[in-house]
Amino acid sequence: MSDLFPPFAPDPNEPRKRLFKPVPFRMIAPNIITLIALCLGLWAIRLAFDGQYERAVVAVIVAAFLDGVDGRIARLLKGTSRFGAELDSLADFLNFGVTPALIIYSFVLHELGRVGWIGSIVLAIAAALRLARFNVMIDDPNRPEWKKNFFVGMAAPMGAMCALLPLYLSFLGTPIQDSSVAPVILVYVVGIAFLMVSTIPTYSGKTMGKYVPRQWVLPIFVLSVAAFGLLISFPWEMLSLITVVFLLTIPVSVMRYRKLGQQDSLREAEAKPSPSGVEPPPVA
Repeated sequence: MSDLFPPFAPDPNEPRKRLFKPVPFRMIAPNIITLIALCLGLWAIRLAFDGQYERAVVAVIVAAFLDGVDGRIARLLKGTSRFGAELDSLADFLNFGVTPALIIYSFVLHELGRVGWIGSIVLAIAAALRLARFNVMIDDPNRPEWKKNFFVGMAAPMGAMCALLPLYLSFLGTPIQDSSVAPVILVYVVGIAFLMVSTIPTYSGKTMGKYVPRQWVLPIFVLSVAAFGLLISFPWEMLSLITVVFLLTIPVSVMRYRKLGQQDSLREAEAKPSPSGVEPPPVA
């Protein structure tokens, strides 16, 4: 009977099947940066409720910097993935929607009670809607190339930085934590939320810097070092200035967007074949 079922001896030279395929590190590195930014957002919430608002704001600013870096590193390493894109979107909602909303509410909007809490909710929900629309529009294959220079509405990281402007001013000595000023801040926060969900175009700067004229290389180095030094030495002054300048450039972005749209429409009209025997009217 034992001859019918001889013991099985596996071939020692047979390669073992792996349960999981190895993943290249270039696919993991951008996600690690995203997770670090997510940890900073969570840490900022704790710091805010501990009353350490300056450190909380710094954590949000560093998270915004990492958010701008992780995507570029992923494209540089050719490590982009659908998982990374979804993780980045979820991290952005917390870092630039929930976190600034809770920081502002803890800082001053709690003076307005339920109305202040509603304003914080509006800011967080606006960030979620902004990110959802961005994820839908990024998959549009018919999007013209020139539109990649613009965001539709204010980007979530920039929206968070702009929403924190009252805190920058408070750190400079402006009396912000006051019940009489809270309604003004509420209107400002709701205005930032409107800019995020609106269709107002804002310049993205994604295609900026692909090619730099040789004569501008050294001046750019000097200006970059000077800007970094000013940001480290005078952080709240520089952040306030950057925020105000960005808000003032929105009308310029709108005019530039409309001009490029008109030029694109004109090119499409010229490219269309004219009806038989009918010449298109001359363009002035």
